[in-house]
Amino acid sequence: MQTSLGQAFALSGIGLHLGIETTVTVKPAPVDMDRYFVRVDLPTQPSIAADINSAGLTVLSTELSANGAQVRTVEHLLAALIGCGVDNVRIEIDGPEVPLLDGSAQIWVENIQRVGIVEQSARPIDPIVITEPVWIRKGDAFVAALPNEEGTRFTYGIDFPYQVIGNQWYSWNGQKDDFALLIAPARTFGFADQIEHLRNNGMIKGGTLENALICDHDKWINPPLRFADEPVRHKLLDLLGDISLLGRFPKAHVIAYKASHQLHLELIREIFKQLEGH
Repeated sequence: MQTSLGQAFALSGIGLHLGIETTVTVKPAPVDMDRYFVRVDLPTQPSIAADINSAGLTVLSTELSANGAQVRTVEHLLAALIGCGVDNVRIEIDGPEVPLLDGSAQIWVENIQRVGIVEQSARPIDPIVITEPVWIRKGDAFVAALPNEEGTRFTYGIDFPYQVIGNQWYSWNGQKDDFALLIAPARTFGFADQIEHLRNNGMIKGGTLENALICDHDKWINPPLRFADEPVRHKLLDLLGDISLLGRFPKAHVIAYKASHQLHLELIREIFKQLEGH
């Protein structure tokens, strides 16, 4: 059956890129409403569906845009919702960017668990079944969705020219592995030698050593890590948030390597093309 929250909850904080404090109130929603944002700070309180049709800019985050309004850096909250199995929610936000909180999805998940998840009396959501391989490639980076009769699995690989990260792989089984324990705590990360450039280009204004892991070439500036492979787990977290724009996890093995929000979204568009072709 479809699901929603047992009751509403609210969290406030600074957005990663714009550095603006906003409050997000996540509320139960009726069946078949899916996940959607409402910009309550704007006169018409426009709604923005959390689906691929709303996907806009993807510069170091995922932005949704509809009805003349935008909401940025949605991926951690959306990952928390789909990772916990929440289908229908109204997400009210009083500004243009979702708070980064501690840089992970953990605080979102803790609040979802606190208010509880309720089943709704409605028809089940139709599954998305991948029947033929779908992939997107850019240079040596790629993301692919392969048929997988066993259900949903995600595998991510990264390879950075920073000794403390290097090459990492992580795989998460959607049927067996605990999202709240294994994926949600993984924090966003960045590189000390890129901070000034990004800020000069109007990004990461809200980034701090309290909400992001930062490294130079041979050490972490603000250890300890929550996992030895926390960077790749965070990339997988971002992928889950972007994949949520499908509406639900596909019955597929999704594999990504050195990918980006842009490649994630291109894969989703290709999946929809395949579904429409059938």
